[in-house]
Amino acid sequence: MDILTANDQPGEYPRSWYAETAVPPGPLAPAEGEIRCDVCVVGGGYTGLSAALHLAERGYDVTLVEAQRVGFGASGRNGGQVGTGQRLEQDELEKLVGLDHARKLWDIAQEAVALTRDLAARHAPDAGFAPGIIHACHRARLVPHAHAYAEKMARDYGYDQIRPLSREELRHLVNSPAYHGGDIDMGGGHLHPLRYAFGLARAARAAGARIMEMSRVTRIEPGARVVLHTDKARISAEHVVLACNGYLGGLQPEVARRVMPINNFIIATEPMDPAAQEEILRNNHAVADTKFVVNYFRFSHDHRLLFGGSESYGYRFPRDIAALVRRPMLEIFPQLKNVRITHAWGGTLGITMNRMPHFARIRGNILSASGYSGHGVAMATMGGRLLAEAIAGQAERFDVMASVPSRPFPGGTSLRWPLLVLAMVWFSLRDRL
Repeated sequence: MDILTANDQPGEYPRSWYAETAVPPGPLAPAEGEIRCDVCVVGGGYTGLSAALHLAERGYDVTLVEAQRVGFGASGRNGGQVGTGQRLEQDELEKLVGLDHARKLWDIAQEAVALTRDLAARHAPDAGFAPGIIHACHRARLVPHAHAYAEKMARDYGYDQIRPLSREELRHLVNSPAYHGGDIDMGGGHLHPLRYAFGLARAARAAGARIMEMSRVTRIEPGARVVLHTDKARISAEHVVLACNGYLGGLQPEVARRVMPINNFIIATEPMDPAAQEEILRNNHAVADTKFVVNYFRFSHDHRLLFGGSESYGYRFPRDIAALVRRPMLEIFPQLKNVRITHAWGGTLGITMNRMPHFARIRGNILSASGYSGHGVAMATMGGRLLAEAIAGQAERFDVMASVPSRPFPGGTSLRWPLLVLAMVWFSLRDRL
């Protein structure tokens, strides 16, 4: 199945609240004819747009090709949460790669948040960054770890932006009986993800990068100069960046074995009175809970609850996304049973076996970064900067990310989906215990 068109029409953004409230920089013309450049970036999400921007600012001749529209994929459909750290917590990373490597990963992740906030402020001020992410424990047994982790980050990493929350403190901030405590991280926050993507696209073009939409790469020929083929163009480049994430398809089998697409879904309610918003979620923070199939939510600038979560077992989106996501929303906020749902949409993201991003040098002049596993707003932005550094000959930080162990999914691309379905069923059952 063609994942680019399984749930979407060519050239059309999904009917999301994001697309309804953002002005795209295009449509931009497709790639045509013979094109030569220093770097060809494949994919117009955060990774690709950030790479194009940072490379163009370094003076490289950059061509970015996007199979649909810029910000079309997960970059324009996600929950908008700009989380600190890596997708795995630091104690897990210390066990996986050792203390020194884990600290380097933390430093990269912290720079990722700072970079995202800076780029949003300069190029997408309408994205409206707001600070604060609450991590809410859906089981009492998980609260001690959340509190201990907050203490560890202050003690071992000097990070004082996160603090524990008791059940009463969390209930004061999130008016739901579903949670038993957790923590709040004021170093992270949330923004309008599609406005941010459009801001990056405009900035990359202003820096000199050429961005071409509706230009799907169908074949890549490695060599001293890499040749990429679309249906209308032949692009010759000294370096190639693959930034396709969940929409890679079969373009690069080595990456596809380690990064697989899954779907997630979001609904938007009708606008609420600001006082009613405060009764649901105080201080305009974002929330993510501890379920394996994570529930995540925040309010929009026009006072809509944007609630994401649930899972589907198949490449196609369910017919009634609103009904699917409304169920977990009402489990957490039963007081919203009469609130109308105005928008519902799905998106495809890329996940890895260990939930850490997959950075790889496919050939000497072909680099890839993807598989952010739901933690991609900041880390994908940073991924673009690290790709630009590596192409410019400063690969130390790219190599820090690339050296994190990354196992292929069992059975390769043919069996990864049915095995994931089994795993998701098991974890969703565990969430209920």
